[in-house]
Amino acid sequence: MLAALFEAFGTPVRRGLRRIPGFGAADGVLGAFLVACAGLGVVWILGALAIQNGSYRIRMEVQRSAILQRLNTVLPPSGPLLNSLRRLDPFPRIEGPEAGVAPPRAGIARDPEVQEAAAGVVKVLGSACGLGVAGSGWVAAPGLVVTNAHVVAGERDTTVLLGGREPGRAAQAVFFDPRNDIAILRVPGLEADPLPIAGSTESGTSAAILGFPLNGPFDIRPGRVGTTRRVTSSDAYGRGPVDRSMTALRGLVRPGNSGGPMVDGDGRVVTTVFAATTRGPRGGYGVPNTIVKRALQDTGSPVSTGPCAG
Repeated sequence: MLAALFEAFGTPVRRGLRRIPGFGAADGVLGAFLVACAGLGVVWILGALAIQNGSYRIRMEVQRSAILQRLNTVLPPSGPLLNSLRRLDPFPRIEGPEAGVAPPRAGIARDPEVQEAAAGVVKVLGSACGLGVAGSGWVAAPGLVVTNAHVVAGERDTTVLLGGREPGRAAQAVFFDPRNDIAILRVPGLEADPLPIAGSTESGTSAAILGFPLNGPFDIRPGRVGTTRRVTSSDAYGRGPVDRSMTALRGLVRPGNSGGPMVDGDGRVVTTVFAATTRGPRGGYGVPNTIVKRALQDTGSPVSTGPCAG
């Protein structure tokens, strides 16, 4: 409709301007420029939609786009489309065993111990390959934060925000395991009580998913823990096949939940979220506590976080 209206008003004007020498050439050049700008706009919008809703591999290709990165730098911040490119989570969606448990119990999100566990959850921010990355994490020991390897991969400016609030504190990886998608960050000056880690957890245990989905405010969602199995899957970079252990879970898992804890009714961490399911009831997968405990014992001097996950 807009094009038809502009054409109706523009045609008489153009007829009058044709008498001006050189108008035809100028009209062609400006028209080509306008079409090019429109094309870049369409690419920018489709890229943002692919980041939000595309498959893991499509999102990886979009994040590598030099054109989209440049557009993101030139264009001013203007709503969720650009923000999705400015701060994202290279969030895996993988195929694996279903949790096979009952639907979550909504009341778990209101348990006092679960509410108290929120004090030990952090937002993890950084940039890699020219794009911002946002995820979650949790305090496992004084000055140590657990998150996913894909959240901090390729970063040199990782910051941690306790409770998701400024000011952020600089963080340095002291353990990085892309195979199991786990990373440990040292955060000097971080003052927060560590979350306790549960021992063995029975399948079907009611639990809550804590984190900062979509780079938003703190969020609690009810869930249930499934079984922990050794499966053939992919690593933090989407490469595979690799043989690894993962804990299935049921509940709403979204980009930005990566690295966040799932806690039981006593506020103990039962698994660390790293991916969502691709089929079946809404759910995802977590890094088993046994892997997290070994990682905490292996922390030492700063380590490389490798190339970016996108």
